[in-house]
Amino acid sequence: MLKQSLSLKLSQKLSPQQIQLMKLIQLPLQDLEQRIKEELEENPALEEESYEDEMRDDFGDNDDYDSDNVIESDDIDVDQYLSDDEIPDYRLKSNNYSSDDDQYEAPVVTSKSFYDTLNEQIGWKKLNEEDQFLSRYLIGNLDEDGYLRRDIQSITDDLAFSHGVMTTAEKLNFLLKKVQELDPAGVGARDLQECLSLQLSRRNQSEKVILAKRIIDELFLSFTRKHFEKIMSKLEIDEDTLREVLEEISKLNPRPGNSIESGRTISQAITPDFIIQINEGELELSLNSRNAPELNVSSEYRNMLEAYKAQGTRKDKKVAEAAQFVKQKLDAAKWFIDAIQQRQQTLLITMSSIMNYQKEYFLTGDEKKLRPMILKDIADEINMDISTVSRVASSKYVLTPYGTFLIKQFFSESMTNEDGEEVSTREIKKILEESIAEESKKKPLTDEKLAKLLKEKGYPIARRTVAKYREQLDIPVARLRKEI
Repeated sequence: MLKQSLSLKLSQKLSPQQIQLMKLIQLPLQDLEQRIKEELEENPALEEESYEDEMRDDFGDNDDYDSDNVIESDDIDVDQYLSDDEIPDYRLKSNNYSSDDDQYEAPVVTSKSFYDTLNEQIGWKKLNEEDQFLSRYLIGNLDEDGYLRRDIQSITDDLAFSHGVMTTAEKLNFLLKKVQELDPAGVGARDLQECLSLQLSRRNQSEKVILAKRIIDELFLSFTRKHFEKIMSKLEIDEDTLREVLEEISKLNPRPGNSIESGRTISQAITPDFIIQINEGELELSLNSRNAPELNVSSEYRNMLEAYKAQGTRKDKKVAEAAQFVKQKLDAAKWFIDAIQQRQQTLLITMSSIMNYQKEYFLTGDEKKLRPMILKDIADEINMDISTVSRVASSKYVLTPYGTFLIKQFFSESMTNEDGEEVSTREIKKILEESIAEESKKKPLTDEKLAKLLKEKGYPIARRTVAKYREQLDIPVARLRKEI
């Protein structure tokens, strides 16, 4: 049975302008530049050039502007429509920075791709047309590390079904040997063991290299598990000799594809949004000037509206439609400039709060000085929503005297030490990292021993927590840290 009823519901919705502003805040610098470029292409009323003097002459001092004032009626009074549109010039510019402000530019490096280099080398081989095609096909199947992860039989089937090329696994294996002769050494290997063996085969066959190749070819499992006593027993060598041989192996590249920039990977230089400097013992925060592009409302479009006003036409439909189009473009340009200004202000307020919160760290660079800090701490301080702080922190970088960092790295949870003080988990990780660096590599500390050591230093944490922090620091277990 159908029933009708009335109910009241209170809801909050973001306007399209607010949603767009949130998206602008979230954009990192390079994406912001692309977004501005798109807006300039789409809206002819928005310009990069500066027309300050012209706009000062054209605009009055009335700041009563309604961006929702859109023409919808055919019966339009153009004079009235224009009368509410007198905007002071300061609202039509997005940049409060001078042209000589510091602007951080990341260096751009160009190079031939990994795949291009291999294809060029295979072209020097004396191979017929079919073998050239098959060799290049094998190169195309290498991953970004330079390995052939696919099974040869799968590649044979793929050539038959997708390209109509009939060949055999034996022939592809023969051509793979040709690919493995290319530079860098180790390319075309099917696993790490083969990769290291290929590199050692290219070295001058000294006694150390020969022993290293025997370890890789015959005792690879013992090598990966660091069973050094077993290796010394099998090869009948002493500890000093093994140390020299292992040093030879450590010079090999386990990822030969990375020695040349991969053509499948788009590398993007990090461009910081903020710059923190220390001047006479005080921190100075600045916004990368590329965050503040010089955007202006087109004076030409303003003049077009003034031309309609000069005509004195009140009920001309074509004039009304043209005025509406121009007005909408001007509205969009003014809103975009205002959004860029709000973005700059939000970024500066948020980063300034973070900088002051972590003042000791930014003055010293000592990670032990990092205070526990969560998004809510900053949001409460600047009276903004947590989501806004998250948008700023998750995708922005800051250039400091100690390097360039993602802002979210300065956020961490807290724990209480034995003195009852709240300390950052980053501080604990730093101490854990230092403890592992100082351990005896012949007898590395287990997670349980590390937990006891941290407890002695005043940080009572469980063994499983130590293991979690160690994994987050990309530090292997004790067995794999063992050295001769």
